[in-house]
Amino acid sequence: MKRNYQTDASYSINDQDLIRQIAFHEAGHAAAIYLYNRQKQLPPVHFSITIKMQDRKIDSALDTHSFAYDHYAAFVEGGRLIQSLPVALLESSHYFSDIEQDAYKTAFEADMINLLVGPLAEAKHVALRDDEQFNAQLVNINALHNYGGTSDLNQVHEYLEIYIANRSRHQDKMVELFNNAFQFISSPIYWRAVERLAVYILNNKENIISCEEAIAVLDKSQ
Repeated sequence: MKRNYQTDASYSINDQDLIRQIAFHEAGHAAAIYLYNRQKQLPPVHFSITIKMQDRKIDSALDTHSFAYDHYAAFVEGGRLIQSLPVALLESSHYFSDIEQDAYKTAFEADMINLLVGPLAEAKHVALRDDEQFNAQLVNINALHNYGGTSDLNQVHEYLEIYIANRSRHQDKMVELFNNAFQFISSPIYWRAVERLAVYILNNKENIISCEEAIAVLDKSQ
């Protein structure tokens, strides 16, 4: 789950704001992988958060959460329930039993929702930072491109190609998935977990935050 670093936004973003947005984006992915999957009683899945920093700029006037880098990137590795399928389409009822189909559908939808939560977390952070409203009318599916979500959306569309054979149904399913992701990020409990993990990412001095570390942070928020 890698944030897209090309944005269609027409406004400029300073280094410190971008670093925070990246942290919230990846914290959103990680929180959903752990907490949304647990909510749906799905099996645990391993993930880690990789942080890449180059040429740190030191400024004594900045607080512990405010620092800048010539290059800063973070991304979640792993975390997918569906890695590959033995058949081309999930809807192949001749291959799967009803129970197997339900299990695959739940896993497929969880992976797609977890992808959407990342840019939504970034969007909510920006709205709160700028004292603006955050709702599904102002931040819709297309708006996620402005919050590093292009790569995430592309991956969701790739999932849909496998998940639903009839492309005319893709848009309705995308809206449903988006609404579920929006509901997750709008929960005060889950948002508190995202905030706590984002701060942990910002303060982290190592290149990798392990799955166990991230889960420990998220569990403290519950």
